[in-house]
Amino acid sequence: MNLATNTGTPVSRQSEKHQSGTATPLSLRMIRLKHVIVALLLSVFFFFVFCFIFLHGYIAWVLSNPTVAPLYSNPSLSKGLNYEEITFPALDGSRDMKGWYIPAKGSSKTIVFSHGYGANREESWVPMYDLAHYAHRLNFNVVMFDYGFASQSNKDIATGGKKESQQLLGAIQLAKERGAREIVVWGFSMGAGTALQAGLVTEDVDAMILDSTFLLEPDTLYHNIKQNINLPRQPSLEIMELLFPVLNGTGLNQIPYAKVKAKDYPFPILFMHGTKDDKAPYPIAEELAANQTNPFSESWIIEDSHHELLFREHPREYLRRVSAFLGNVQLAVEGQNNPPIAAGQ
Repeated sequence: MNLATNTGTPVSRQSEKHQSGTATPLSLRMIRLKHVIVALLLSVFFFFVFCFIFLHGYIAWVLSNPTVAPLYSNPSLSKGLNYEEITFPALDGSRDMKGWYIPAKGSSKTIVFSHGYGANREESWVPMYDLAHYAHRLNFNVVMFDYGFASQSNKDIATGGKKESQQLLGAIQLAKERGAREIVVWGFSMGAGTALQAGLVTEDVDAMILDSTFLLEPDTLYHNIKQNINLPRQPSLEIMELLFPVLNGTGLNQIPYAKVKAKDYPFPILFMHGTKDDKAPYPIAEELAANQTNPFSESWIIEDSHHELLFREHPREYLRRVSAFLGNVQLAVEGQNNPPIAAGQ
């Protein structure tokens, strides 16, 4: 009995030692495995966060640096119009702009074309040469120029109108220096939104014709991003708002879209917009037009028409409305320059 008792005790202790000896490394291996899994999950998470932010950075960079085709023609080759090569400074002196001046003999009326994003002064899909020729037939001098982001020799970034409005104001100043007493800005897409921004600070514009107005604000930015890739509105907009100042020096809060949307401009504006516009939803044009109290301001919302294709899709009605609008503008300008003489004077 004693032997059994004596031999049982050490066996039990050895068994306990054996069990404790095998449990410790298993526990350590489990802890290490958990750490590895957590590290891998964190790595995957941060990798996807990095990719998500990088994607937004790429989108912001592409939007700030549009690909623009080189000039392929000129007013003489396209429409037989005599023209001058012009160079003029942006109003803030930040850069020199290049363009064409098409004179109309003896005219003191000038139309300044403001082209859209991703295009140059030719903007072939409008088509701009046809409208320049039409304006010249109405005895308007014509200014066609490239915004900085469309320059072939000194390319700049696109800023949604912050820099471009100063460049447009430089073109307006050129028209004044050439003797214009009536200045009409004819803008397309972002060029129309840029015109409205310039209109906040100038008294030299007598009217605007705005085709497919695009105003860079959070809603339109997200609308255009979603056309190409289905990203969530939040946090995509917040990320883009953080990245734009880094990549092109312009934050969305520096674009006065709220002021533009609330402004009752002193000059007449013709808004033209299509209901099938996939880049600038037409309610924006309706909202802008609703704020205007000038008796000659009007809007034309065209069923089933597309972004910047209004002239191509409805050429006769387009030119009829523009002609009637310009006729009213001329009457208004002549009335300002020649006010009626009061009775008894």
